[in-house]
Amino acid sequence: MRCALARARRGFTLIEVLVALAIVTVGMAAVLGTLTSSADTVSYLRDKTFANWVALNQIATVRISGQLPAPGKTDGDTDFAGRKWHWQQEVNTTQVPGMVRMDVSVRPADLESSDSDRGWYATLSGLSGDAVGLPRGDLPNWGAQLLAPGSNAAGGTPATTPGVLPGVSRGVSAPTPQTPVPPSTTQPTQPPGSP
Repeated sequence: MRCALARARRGFTLIEVLVALAIVTVGMAAVLGTLTSSADTVSYLRDKTFANWVALNQIATVRISGQLPAPGKTDGDTDFAGRKWHWQQEVNTTQVPGMVRMDVSVRPADLESSDSDRGWYATLSGLSGDAVGLPRGDLPNWGAQLLAPGSNAAGGTPATTPGVLPGVSRGVSAPTPQTPVPPSTTQPTQPPGSP
């Protein structure tokens, strides 16, 4: 009986404590690894979003400059969101005269890559140009909702052609303005039979 009581009061051995500590250490390392990976992923996604915005800003800057960029590669640096970003723009001609395609790649400026075609956080494409096409006549008249009911852009009645939606302009030209007629000094003629 004394032997059974001694075993019950003995507690954990040193080996059991060390095994328990090893299990806790492995579990904590896994949790910390997951938290670190999650923080890195959030940081990378934030930087990727900023890189997309930098690329969109570069494309918009070229578009609003009013000048068609020359084909070829250019690069530069810009500050955005408290960080310096490096961008590379490649301009290629298209089959449409007066239109070019711009491919803009962006990465943080402090991230140096030995391969210039790798390590970009974002690559976006955009078009720019001064090509003007002839109106096709099948585009909706976006101002039709501002017209009075029962009229179309040409000032007449709604279109009755099958397959043509009301308010859609099909190459109808606006009526030519007429010169106003000065008021007459003579009395208007009365139709026959009127009092």
